[in-house]
Amino acid sequence: MRHSHFMRLLSSAALVAGLTFAAPFGAVAQESEAAVEQPFDPAAVNSFSGAFLGARTADFDKDYETAVALYKIALQFDPTNADVKQRLMITQLMNGDFDEGVRLAEMLKSDSSVERITTVVRGVDAIRKRQFKSAEKILVYDGPNDLDRLMNGLLLAWAKFGDGKPKEALASIRAMEGPDWFAIFKNYHAGALAAAAGDKAAARSHLNDAILDRNGGGAAPDTFMRAVIALARLEARDGNKQKALDAVAVGENFVSSYTPLNALRQSIEAGEVQEQQVRTAAQGASAVLFSIGGALNREGAEDIVSLYLQTSRALDPDSADTLVMLGGLAENLKQSDRAIEFYRAVPESSPMRRISELQLGLTLADTGKVDEAKSHLRALIDADPTDLRSYLAYGSVLSDAKEYKEMGDLYDRAVDVIGPVPSRNHWSIFFQRGIAYERQKLWAKAEPSFKKALELNPDQPQVLNYLGYSWVDMNTNLEEGLDMIRKAVSLKPDDGYIVDSLGWAYYRLHRFDDAVTELERAAELKAGDPTINDHLGDAYWRVGRRLEATFQWNRALSLKPEKEEIPKIQGKLAAGLPALEAQTPASAEAKEEKKPAQNVSPDSVDADRKS
Repeated sequence: MRHSHFMRLLSSAALVAGLTFAAPFGAVAQESEAAVEQPFDPAAVNSFSGAFLGARTADFDKDYETAVALYKIALQFDPTNADVKQRLMITQLMNGDFDEGVRLAEMLKSDSSVERITTVVRGVDAIRKRQFKSAEKILVYDGPNDLDRLMNGLLLAWAKFGDGKPKEALASIRAMEGPDWFAIFKNYHAGALAAAAGDKAAARSHLNDAILDRNGGGAAPDTFMRAVIALARLEARDGNKQKALDAVAVGENFVSSYTPLNALRQSIEAGEVQEQQVRTAAQGASAVLFSIGGALNREGAEDIVSLYLQTSRALDPDSADTLVMLGGLAENLKQSDRAIEFYRAVPESSPMRRISELQLGLTLADTGKVDEAKSHLRALIDADPTDLRSYLAYGSVLSDAKEYKEMGDLYDRAVDVIGPVPSRNHWSIFFQRGIAYERQKLWAKAEPSFKKALELNPDQPQVLNYLGYSWVDMNTNLEEGLDMIRKAVSLKPDDGYIVDSLGWAYYRLHRFDDAVTELERAAELKAGDPTINDHLGDAYWRVGRRLEATFQWNRALSLKPEKEEIPKIQGKLAAGLPALEAQTPASAEAKEEKKPAQNVSPDSVDADRKS
C-alpha cells in the first residue's frame, strides 16, 4: 500500500519556459542523489564553471537555497553575466528571498527576457510599500498573454484600491476581457475588493456569482472556497445568519470536511463577529498570487507555483492557506525539513493550524522520525478525539510501518466515535479498517468493513478496486469482483494502480492476452512503478513474449521494489515462470505468484482534498 497524505491542494507556457530548463549534463544531474547524502559546502567552489554548473544542477533539482548560494559565487567571478543574474533573481524569489529578488528585479527591469517577472515583482513590492501610484504605472500590461493580463489586471485593481480609488478599481475588474476561466477570479476579487470598500451590494453580487461557478471552482478550488468564506462572513457581519450558513453549506457540498469551513460554521452559529480575510491592498494583491498559484499547483509547475506563492507570502506572511500550500509543495519536492518549517509557521489562531499539525506528523514520518510522528499524532487525537482526520493521518503512519494490529485497533476506535449512523463522508474510515484487517489476514472482519465503505459511497473507485480484486484473488465472487474492478477503471481510467489491478485480475483468471493489454496501459499511466512492471513481465511470459518479460523484470529490479520481492524477481530472471497446473485459474496462480500489494491511491484518505 502506498503512503497517503491528506493535503493535495490544488501555466502560462511562456513563464514556465522562463523558469525551467533541462539539466546541463546528464551525469551531473544523476549525481544529485549522492550529493544529498554528503554535506556540500557551496563556499568551497572556486571557479565560475563549477559554481554555474552546480547552481544549474541545484536549480534543476529544485534545491533553491543551494542554487542561490552558487549563483552568487558565479557572479563574483563574472559580475556582468546577465544569464546568471536572471537565474539568481528567479531562484531567490522561489526560495522566499523576496527583498533580494526585488533588488535584482530593479536591475533587470529593462531586460525583455524576464520583463514579465520583474514587472510583477516590482509592482508587488510597490504595493507592499504602499507606493500605489508607482505600482499602477508598473503593472500596466497590454500584451497578448491571458494569464499575464488577468494577473496584472487584478494586481492593478488592488493598487488602485490602495490609492483610494475603490470604484475605479472595481470598474477595472469588471471591464477585464478574457476567456471563460477568468470569471471565477474576477468575481472573487471584485467581491473581496467591494467588501473591503464597504460596498456590500456589489460584494454580495460578485461573491454569489463566484460560488455559483462550479466549473470555475473545479479549475480553481482554492479561489472558490475563499469566495464561499468571504460571502459567509459578509452575510454574518450584516446580521443575515441563515444566509451565511447557506453559503457555508455551498462550500460543504463542494468539499466535505474542510476545516476552515467547519470552524466558520461554528463561529457563525456562536454569533461571533466575522472579519474578512482581505481588508487591505497588500492582502488583496497577495490573494491574487495565491489564487493563480493554487490553480496552477500540479506536478511539473513547481517553479512557477513556488514563485507566486512565495511572492504572495511576502505580502501576507501569516496567510495560513499559503503556508499550508507551500508546505505541500515542499513535500512534493521531497523537501521535508522545509515543509515542516512552513507547517510550523501557521498561526496557532488559524483554523488551518490543525491541518498543518496533521501534515507535520505525516512529514515527520517521511523523514524517518516515526516515533516522533506517532507521538505527535496521538497527541492530536487525544486533544480532539472527534476529529476523524487525526485517525486517518495516524493510520497512514501505522500502515507504512506495517503495524496493522495497532492500525485495526485505531480504526475500531474511530468507528466508535462515528457511532451507529455513519454518513457518506465516513467511507474512508471503514475502508482503512478493512485494509488493516485484510493485512492481518482476518478476512471475516475485513470484508464487512469494505462492504460498509461501499454502501456509504457506492461509486468509490478505491473501494471497488480493493474489494473486487480481493474476491478475484481468493477465487470467490469472480464475476462480481471483476465487474467491480472494471467499474473502478471506468471511474478513474487514468489511475495506473487501478488499471494494474484489472490487468492482474485478468492474469489470475488466465486471460493473459487481456492482462497484457491492461498492464501495458498501467505501465504507461504509472511509469516507474516496480510492481506494475513485475506484473507486466509475468503477463508477457505467459503469452510467449519471454524476451520482453525479462526486460520488464529487470526494470522492476532497477526500480527498487520491496525487499521481499527482490529474490522472487531474481528467481524469475533465472528460471522464468513454472508451467501452469491444470487447476482453477486463480487458485493455480496463487501457488506460483505472490499476492500483489493492493494499490491504494493517495486520494483514498484525503479528507481535506479540494476536488
